[in-house]
Amino acid sequence: MELITSENILLIGSTLLIAGVLIGKSSYRFGLPLLLIFLFVGMIFGTDGLGIQFSDMHTAQFIGMIALCIILFSGGMGTKLSAIRPVILPGLVLSTVGVLLTALLTGLFIWWLSGMQWTNIHFAFIPSLLLAATMSSTDSASVFGILGSQKVALRCNLRPLLELESGSNDPMAYMLTIILIETITLGGELSAGSIAVELLLQFGVGAALGLGMGKITLKLIDAYRRLGLKAGAKEDASQATSMISILVIGSVFFTFAITTALAGNGYLAVYICGIVVGNAKLPNHRGIGKFLDGMTWLAQIVVFLMLGLLVNPHEMLGVAAVSLIIGVFMILVGRPASVFLSLLPMRSIPDRAKLFISWVGLRGAVPIIFATYPVVSQIEGAGQIFNIVFFVTIISLLVQGTTVIASARRLRLIDTDARDDDDFGVELADEIPSTLHTMLLTEQHLANGNTLRDMQLPEGSLVMMIRRGERYIVPNGTRRLLPGDTLLIIREEDKA
Repeated sequence: MELITSENILLIGSTLLIAGVLIGKSSYRFGLPLLLIFLFVGMIFGTDGLGIQFSDMHTAQFIGMIALCIILFSGGMGTKLSAIRPVILPGLVLSTVGVLLTALLTGLFIWWLSGMQWTNIHFAFIPSLLLAATMSSTDSASVFGILGSQKVALRCNLRPLLELESGSNDPMAYMLTIILIETITLGGELSAGSIAVELLLQFGVGAALGLGMGKITLKLIDAYRRLGLKAGAKEDASQATSMISILVIGSVFFTFAITTALAGNGYLAVYICGIVVGNAKLPNHRGIGKFLDGMTWLAQIVVFLMLGLLVNPHEMLGVAAVSLIIGVFMILVGRPASVFLSLLPMRSIPDRAKLFISWVGLRGAVPIIFATYPVVSQIEGAGQIFNIVFFVTIISLLVQGTTVIASARRLRLIDTDARDDDDFGVELADEIPSTLHTMLLTEQHLANGNTLRDMQLPEGSLVMMIRRGERYIVPNGTRRLLPGDTLLIIREEDKA
């Protein structure tokens, strides 16, 4: 009987997804990052577990590339320029200089470690840098997942800074990985000048095409809407949202492909394209965002399950000791040193904030995906590189991923006075000349009376809903208000 059939692939894939989701629900009880659970589920079902055989690095690399495009674009769409504007400079420094310093410091340590007689790794200088480069970026999926699941506010603009860094530093690690692989395979020498030229080319083309494709994507969305208006028949709103979402996904992959073909960095282009689209006015922005959120979670889950299947845990045992040493060095020395050195000129960022940034240098799916590139390129020692990266990722997620919020509390970086300023899940169409706002009531707001008609709201404002704890109340003029109630207010835009 043939084992590899379409039905069996669907059966195994659906079983993995269902098992991962159900087991992952328990991650909150134990404080484990959700994506780590999916990684473990993949390992349980893999070669050393229930025996599912998967060892195709080319397929893994392709799936990882698709998933990373979706993850980075979605991260870009969720990045509000108003939030990151104060932290653009430190964020970009961390995602470039910080990544470079992490790779250099860790690579030097691995090279020194390789010279010790008691170790079982013997990498030359450039392969040592290659191993470090694959692990040099923080993982956007892990950072977005942990920060997104924790309803806490961080001081010192740390949340937008961490999200900007993790969303924009993968291109730098990718470029370093590719440059070092080309240096090894072509037998050339590592030149600072050639690296600088390559980085400038990749960043320049990637940034330019990311901006350009973001604007083109917005024009395509506008063209779709205009075609619908010309057709005469009014399109169902949910269908329009679905079709625009599919158009956006197509634009994501086109952006990556055309940028890569023109010698630019596709991952950077995709992220910038996401920022451009996410900060523009879109029809049913929330619906498109929800679609992309679902696609992002699916991409992350598929990647972590696939990587869990890809690894053979028994092969990691041979590099467990040296991987542990490298992981501890990265967590306690490499990452903190790169953060403090790269942010040295920025004295406005306090040391405790820099310590927290150092601790949130999470490794995840991206380093493992990058570790497949040496294997595909048949670099000597690539198998060891992959297993070490995998082991270090698990250490990072177990140690750092489970203590992110605890470390923020210990460093007194949680803002207990801040609140989640959401809009009750309500969204207005772009055609409606109104905006939504929320107001948290205090004793001062109710000084003249405790009903809506006693409050002096600005002209053109109307209270749509009242939230009291977990209850949602339809307002009226005589409804008694209490301090701590949150009002959802619709307000007419000023007509110029």
